[in-house]
Amino acid sequence: MTITSTPAAIAVVAGVLRDERGRVLLARRPEGKQHAGLWEFPGGKLEQGEDALVALTRELDEELGIDVRAARPLMSVPHGPIVLDAWEVVAWSGRPNAREAQAISWVDASAIDAESMPPADRPVLTALRLPDRYLVTPDVDPADDMPFLAGLERALGAGIRLVDLRLPDAPRERVAPLARMARELCRKHEAKLLLHADWMLAEVLGLDGVQLPAAIARRLDTRPLPASRLVGVSCHDEDELEHAARIGADFATLAPVLPTASHPGAPVLGWDAARALITQARLPVYALGGLGSADIATARAGGAQGIAAIRALWS
Repeated sequence: MTITSTPAAIAVVAGVLRDERGRVLLARRPEGKQHAGLWEFPGGKLEQGEDALVALTRELDEELGIDVRAARPLMSVPHGPIVLDAWEVVAWSGRPNAREAQAISWVDASAIDAESMPPADRPVLTALRLPDRYLVTPDVDPADDMPFLAGLERALGAGIRLVDLRLPDAPRERVAPLARMARELCRKHEAKLLLHADWMLAEVLGLDGVQLPAAIARRLDTRPLPASRLVGVSCHDEDELEHAARIGADFATLAPVLPTASHPGAPVLGWDAARALITQARLPVYALGGLGSADIATARAGGAQGIAAIRALWS
């Protein structure tokens, strides 16, 4: 991922560092600067024609006195005139210290108040809280919940930590009891359960959020759930991704990236088009459609949060 400064876009890099306890390093913006007093991921502006990774290495040396040994792209966040290119720093030498008189602090990502950060940093914080795999559940046998619940427990046991409970066309009296049982399984595994489409029922049942189809999201002008709940949006193009960010969604899925068994012959985006859309999105994006765990590295290299899938993550 390489970005350069232009008159129309100010390119900025930021590094996400984790200590041995999993906490992330934040730096406080000094007085006299825009967003003074807010906490951000350390980094700074690219110099003209500078590669993003080169800039990140230089900035973290200047700000923290560390030498970046290895880093991988996390996500790119366009925000107004700024494009924030966030990298996860996976190896460095030296001990971070404030070399520019700024306050720094190691903080658990789950304890950070997003409002205490500049707007461009907030999607990066969300990305840190989300896993790299997102399970969309398959169809449920209306006559027997047990095979579905057993399959869900197997997926959770295999490491799934974010689930979209999708029950198309099922009435609420069918959805509610199954969602309650799925909620308890997810809580046992410290996973989050989202309900597809019906945010009001998700709130009543105390689920962790909702996954909105694009057609439903399009009718909203703000997120339908509070910040304590997750809101995802199922997207297929640039306009839908932009609308998802505009209403304050936490993340989106983008589909179909590759051909799927359920829709043979249907048009697909392909990786090149998907990457172009993902890098322009203002929120974390899961690639969806014909993908499995083996595609996570490819998805993340293209700026995605990871992959979403039904069959590949269920089995």
